[in-house]
Amino acid sequence: MIQTRIVEIWVGLFIAGGIAALFVLAMKVSNISTFSKVEGYELTARFENVGGLKKTAPVTMAGVRIGRVGDITFDSTTYEAIVHLNIEKQYDKLPTDTTAGIFTAGLLGEQYVSLEAGGEEKYLANQDEIKITQSALVLEQVIGQFLFSKASEGGSSNGN
Repeated sequence: MIQTRIVEIWVGLFIAGGIAALFVLAMKVSNISTFSKVEGYELTARFENVGGLKKTAPVTMAGVRIGRVGDITFDSTTYEAIVHLNIEKQYDKLPTDTTAGIFTAGLLGEQYVSLEAGGEEKYLANQDEIKITQSALVLEQVIGQFLFSKASEGGSSNGN
């Protein structure tokens, strides 16, 4: 009887540990593992299309994460998305002509903002805006344009 009870306790602890491990894995995958706001400064960038970019997505430079996406809002005057970037304080020497682009990790991975430094000697400060941006590449639009161009080529070449 006592032996059965000990086995039941061990099985319960094993299942609880498995659930805790799944919870930690889910937090890592969904980028919610960082509950606190990044200490540093905020930049903004305007994009025509952010695709599937989400809050807490990484902001990288040269492949190194230097911050996270803080918020994504919509400007109803210019019809653009405004992406608020929280940059860590040790990366405070970004030139004013830095460019921002939205890319996808792998073929179908998560989207992130990549920054590329310019050559200016002045640096971006808190609440500054990155002027040069490249919107997300939407796979459905690219495929649609490709199919449309192939269909129009096929129709115009019949006359020769």
